[in-house]
Amino acid sequence: MKARIYRPAKNAMTSGTAKTKKWVLDFVPQSPRDVDPLMGWTGSADMESQVRLRFDTKEAALRYAEENGIDAVVQEPKTRKPNIRPRGYGENFVPDRRGAWTH
Repeated sequence: MKARIYRPAKNAMTSGTAKTKKWVLDFVPQSPRDVDPLMGWTGSADMESQVRLRFDTKEAALRYAEENGIDAVVQEPKTRKPNIRPRGYGENFVPDRRGAWTH
């Protein structure tokens, strides 16, 4: 069995970072997906492709993979610089605003 251990990226449609803190172990599909001739749906007989395990740390995920004989490849996340303004969102509405109001 082969697997991939990674930390999921932030959803591009939101500004939040929910579900990006935990590490995920996904199994590599063993067989390709096939198309059902009657309905046209895609499916697979591979049950491991439906399993997604979440861990608090990368070390816990690696330990689980070693204990269960899983060949795991770790993909390190690309961290992004936090966008923190000095006074935050509330700065737009303070009475002692330094710049001109643009709206």
